[in-house]
Parts: sequence; structure tokens; C-alpha cells
Amino acid sequence: MSLKFGTDGVRGVAFEELTTDLVYGLGRAAARVLGAGEAFHVGRDTRESGPALQAALAAGLAAEGARIVDLGVIPTPGVAFVCAARNAPGAVLSASHNPYQDNGVKFFARGGVKLTDDVEQRIEDQMRELAPHGDGPANATPQVRDEGAVAEYERQLLGSLEGRRLDGLSVVLDCAHGAASTIAPRVFADAGARVTVMANAPTGTNINDGCGSTHPEALQAEVVRVGADVGLAFDGDADRVLAVDAAGELVDGDHILAVCALDRRERSRLVGDTLVVTVMANLGLRIAMEQHDVNVVETAVGDRYILEAMASGGWTLGGEQSGHIVFRDLATTGDGMLTGLQLLDVVARSGRPLADLASVMTRLPQVMINVRGVDCGRLDDTPSIWAMVDKETIGLGSNGRVLLRKSGTEPIVRVMVEAATEPQAHEVAERIASLVQEELALG
Repeated sequence: MSLKFGTDGVRGVAFEELTTDLVYGLGRAAARVLGAGEAFHVGRDTRESGPALQAALAAGLAAEGARIVDLGVIPTPGVAFVCAARNAPGAVLSASHNPYQDNGVKFFARGGVKLTDDVEQRIEDQMRELAPHGDGPANATPQVRDEGAVAEYERQLLGSLEGRRLDGLSVVLDCAHGAASTIAPRVFADAGARVTVMANAPTGTNINDGCGSTHPEALQAEVVRVGADVGLAFDGDADRVLAVDAAGELVDGDHILAVCALDRRERSRLVGDTLVVTVMANLGLRIAMEQHDVNVVETAVGDRYILEAMASGGWTLGGEQSGHIVFRDLATTGDGMLTGLQLLDVVARSGRPLADLASVMTRLPQVMINVRGVDCGRLDDTPSIWAMVDKETIGLGSNGRVLLRKSGTEPIVRVMVEAATEPQAHEVAERIASLVQEELALG
């Protein structure tokens, strides 16, 4: 695997693409760029490959003079919090919502912030200079265990409620057999909610397996079965969350953003009356925000770009449809448990069911077609495609839009269409996808 940062760190199949050799070299390169003499705080999710890859990363970091603080199994935003609290760099071994066979490395710079494109490029450059880099020392690298980090993170989560409680609310938590499995039940119970827990018995091979934010069906059924007010589905490293209302209906990241944006605006807590979203945010969210005089700022796909825009504008709320939600006045990155607490806090303070709150936004049908095996490099310079996009956009009117995106890692053009009805969205998407396939065919 040639190292290349994606939108959220480095990922690959553990021990095949993401080898211990590569992770060792990545550790050396990261230490050189982020601070060779620093104490790197390192955590992981529950994948069986985590301990071995963490050991390789620690060896690489230590080879350049870094000290290693082991945080154990902890959500990715927990690592970010500790790095912010200690003003130290850090890393987490996780492949987020991917299956257990995959793993990855995400880094945080000092202060718990994600790396910029420039810093990632410098790490990639260092990796090329170091290759071949070997497997590192044969002996285990000393790692100091920070036993109090998880408890400190839990106190920070509860502190976000500012003394308020969730008494009287019942919630089902789907922990995805991941990093939230132990922490989330404790946090929500301590906040006063009546908690039912599922998918909280990690084996190392069951993370995200038919559960969590990528497979919320079991949670939807369980919420209805037990008569809960809300369900929350985390992903493997708990940096994202999707919600379920009392009727078992899914409440995605766009709806969560709508609920929290309007609540914060009413309380004068939405800086600049502005919400930051990616280009993939549903048009229904934009329409709802416009109706309530909330400005919407748009970024490229990836919560890193959300964070960069929020920092540049001083804004405090942003996120993605997938459930990566950032409360920048409360955390340095997206946090599924923090988002869940904030959402339940709105439900508790308002006395309104989640379904009622989420109804502020009507989701427009959204269709995505991945056109594979095409020459993505010619997309921008093919006038016939963009002429069709303009024509179809005009035809959709104010209740629709078209978005074309090139994949950054595969020969794929993604065609996304939103429209007033699902059949209309399908028809438009298929017409554009057919032209893309015809005009950009390889060979």
C-alpha cells in the first residue's frame, strides 16, 4: 500500500494493505512532522488488529524520540479531547464505520485538531524519504497508560449539558460493538436517561457488523419494541451518530443539524446564525434553514473541511448527513456521544418528541449513481456534460439540484440528483450518468 491520506486519515485492509511495516514508517514520519519530542496520546477502537498496529505505530513514533501515552480503547473524539486538554499530538487506530478487516490511522496535531492538507502532504513526503523503513525494534516500545483519560472525557461530555439532566427520557444505544461500548451506556445513564443497550459486546471481529450507524435497522426495531423515546446509533469509533424517533423512523445528520441549529439560534448560541454543511447536505436542509433565517456555508465532503470552514469563520455548528456533527464551542472534532447528548437535551428542554422537532425539515428524494471506469480527469473539460447539468438543473427548479463529483481515489464520477419526487430524481440521474459514461469512457 502506497501511503495516501484520504478524507479521514489512512485506511486499508489490516496486515495486507495497512501493514505493521507501513504503520511503523508512518509513525516515524508523523513524529518528524508533528513533533519528535512530544508525548503522543494514542488510542484505538475494538478491532482485533488494533493492538498490533498500535504497537507498530508506537515503535515508529518512539524511534524519532516521541513518548507514547496509551489511552486504550476510546472513541476517536475522546483522543481529540485528551490531546486538546494536554495540548499534545495524538493518534487513533480505527477504520470508523468500515468492517473489522480494515483498520486505519488518524492523527491529531497539538490541541486535538485534525491535520491540514499541507501537514498530511509533509508526512507523505517524509514517508517517501524514509522508505524502506523496516518493521521497527524487536522489543515492545514502552507506553505509559493514562488510566484517568476516559473518566476525564466522560466528565467533559456530561459537562456539555451545563448541569441539566435527561431524567424521564428513555434511549436505546447501539454501540456498534465499537469504542463506545463501555463508555456510552455509562454516560447516558449518568445524565439521567433510562438506557437500553445493544451491540456493546465487542469480540474484535464484530465491529459494525449488522449494527451501528451504517446498519440502523435493528435499532429502529428495538426502539419500537421497548417503547423508547429515542435511539442513537454510533459507528465503530463513535465520531458519528444517527438517531431514531419513537416510531422507529431514522433521523439522519441533516435532521439533527436542523434541530440543533434552530435550538441554538433561539438561545443565541448559533454564532453568526450560520450552519456549515458539505455539498452533500440535502436540499431540504437548506430550504428549512432559509425559512428560519439561518445562513448555510457549504464545503467539500469530509468533516475536516467542515472544521476548517468553521475555524475560519468562527462558526460553532456544522456537520454531515452521515452523522458527523461538530459543536466547535464544545469539542475540536465530531463526537457521536456529544451530539446524542445535545440532541436529547433539546428533546428534554422543549418537551417535544424527536419526530416533531425533526419535522422542521422535509428531506427531498436524493439519488446517487456511481459511474465507474471513466476518465475522471476529463470531467471538467467536457462541455456536453455540463450543458446537460445546466439544462436538468433548470428543469428541476427550486426543489431540485444536480451535483457531479470526481472520486479522489477511484475512476468514478458520482452523480447526485435531488428532486421533488424519487422517480424524477432517478430519471435525471440516469440521463446524466449515461452521458458521463459515454463521454468519459476509458480507451
